[in-house]
Amino acid sequence: MTTCQDPPDAPPAARPPAALSAAAFVSSFDRFAISPMLVLIAAGMGAPLATTVAVASGYFLAYGLSQPVWGLLSDRIGRVRVMRATLLVAAAAGLVAAFAPGLTSLIAARVVAGACFGAVIPTSLTYVGDTVAAGQRQRALSDLMAATALGTALATAAGGVLAQVLDWRVVFAVPAVFAVACSFALRGLPEPPRAPVAGMGGHLREVLRERWALLVFGLAFVEGAVLLGTMTLLAAALQSKGVSAATAGLATAAYGVGVVAFSRLVKALTRRMPVWGLIAAGGAQICLGYGIVAGRITLVTVMVTALLLGGGWSFMHSSLQTWATSVVPQARGTAVSLFAGALFIGSSFAASAAGPPAQHGRYALLFGIAALATIPLTVAAVTGRRRWQAPS
Repeated sequence: MTTCQDPPDAPPAARPPAALSAAAFVSSFDRFAISPMLVLIAAGMGAPLATTVAVASGYFLAYGLSQPVWGLLSDRIGRVRVMRATLLVAAAAGLVAAFAPGLTSLIAARVVAGACFGAVIPTSLTYVGDTVAAGQRQRALSDLMAATALGTALATAAGGVLAQVLDWRVVFAVPAVFAVACSFALRGLPEPPRAPVAGMGGHLREVLRERWALLVFGLAFVEGAVLLGTMTLLAAALQSKGVSAATAGLATAAYGVGVVAFSRLVKALTRRMPVWGLIAAGGAQICLGYGIVAGRITLVTVMVTALLLGGGWSFMHSSLQTWATSVVPQARGTAVSLFAGALFIGSSFAASAAGPPAQHGRYALLFGIAALATIPLTVAAVTGRRRWQAPS
């Protein structure tokens, strides 16, 4: 088996395969559909919002903790095999969630779904890292990000509408059905070459002794807490002002629109702007976005904030995840999985910690903390990326 270093500078294609993008779309849809439904689930289950937040935080935690397992397995048995199997289990968990009789069973089903859908995005990133040269990788990852952003936008928009017009249970069933279709569509995707593995722990040790990898994982944890974990509460903040779930979902869908639009801009700027500059631009957008909504929570400010957060994700996160695919190329699957794990463990931590303040309507405080936390995150990411040298 060939060694998995960075591909040569003349890759066969710089776009991710359609089946891979479709799987990323479905995974993203399932992950973000929960945001506009939290209040409706709390009302339907007769539970306080602070408890119902566990439907989201449990999903994020399982999503993050499962990442090292999927990374090690993908390095050992193959990227496509891991994605196909986990999509089928995620589909089953989605159907269980759709028919869950109580909050405990719903949380358990969502934890399983999060753990299994968690295999798709990082393994997709690894697949792109395996098949696209380093010089064109951020452009290819921007295309993959556009697919995930479309899933995000439709999830937050359609999730709120379907939950209010039909039932929130329908929203869990939809990605389950499409996950089965994606598993079968991935059958024709070839497995890329992988580095030989001397035991399951070989790649893990290779990654954990690289100090730059540890820095990237730390940055991902903070980014997950600031961006994904806190952003989950945007729709709930609007609903606390009397806005319907459908309208709140449509407003926060501006995030997906922002990712789609700004990812095109990032793709164009990749060859003209240093990576640390892209990170700085992303951090500025996140800080500004949360600063706006910390000052006043209205339909307009939430839409503007969601749009800016989409820009921050496109500029900062795409740069960090491209860095993650290159920091330990000989153990790329493991490195990317740990990166994604740190991201979603951070988001779970923030969502759980924000539950009690959100229960008491202290959304401005939460958004203000996120804005302030973005500053040291951006400084550390910019400084680290400027000093890092890619391995030969």
